[in-house]
Amino acid sequence: MTLNLTALTGLIDRCLTEDIGGGDITTLAVVEPGTRAAGRMVLREAGVVAGLPVAALVFARLSPDVVFRALVRDGERCPAATAVAEVSGPAWAVLGGERLALNFLQRLSGIATATARLVDKVAGTRARIVDTRKTTPGLRVLEKYAVRCGGGFNHRFGLYDGVLIKDNHLALAGGIDRAVRAARERAPHTVRVEVEVEDLRGVAAALEAGADIILLDNMDVATMARAVAMVNGRALTEASGGISGETVAAVAATGVDFISVGALTHSVRSLDIGLDFNGGE
Repeated sequence: MTLNLTALTGLIDRCLTEDIGGGDITTLAVVEPGTRAAGRMVLREAGVVAGLPVAALVFARLSPDVVFRALVRDGERCPAATAVAEVSGPAWAVLGGERLALNFLQRLSGIATATARLVDKVAGTRARIVDTRKTTPGLRVLEKYAVRCGGGFNHRFGLYDGVLIKDNHLALAGGIDRAVRAARERAPHTVRVEVEVEDLRGVAAALEAGADIILLDNMDVATMARAVAMVNGRALTEASGGISGETVAAVAATGVDFISVGALTHSVRSLDIGLDFNGGE
């Protein structure tokens, strides 16, 4: 997955307006016009880097005279104290973009780092770690990009590119069989049909209806293993619900194909990264 930076300019401009407004009054007050600044973005802790092109775009939208040089690539695992980028240019532009650039870089690197930890825990199994739609409004494409940087995979991007029949759909559609068959008849033939189930009876109904993917929602590991055995390759299986670093390996060992983790984007901790000016701040 690559980023379309042109498509992100509107988002970056809105974020800069939110932060700078009519002007950075601190910099205007204490930094002489024409002053230049140079510094390095440095990891305060180990992690997987993601978001360097976005940080570069922040400064580019402020001034074409800012030079941003990435020292590592997105997706790299770096130890603490690693300098990941150098930035130099007019002081007003470097200071004006500092916080926003770091906010993006810290957030996306936090997602990539959390994803990589889970990916490591399921190594050697068939399971893929995938994200969900539980993303920050307006930042979905960036947060899903960060998941890929961490070695994970993307679930559907929105309601438009995948059929996922959940409990509320089932309540309104009249059950698993009717919902899956309706999706088969009305959704594009190129789209796979996934249905959420909560127990083994639901697994049997989903198989009978011909679902392509069966989402095993909030099942304990023992029940999940029985569900995977029932499916026996007739559909793909996805585990979801309350999965953490402590439980993900056991879930993967059941033989599921996908493990979706909303926490990767809805409650992840940002990575600690700072911008250190040469010669001190």
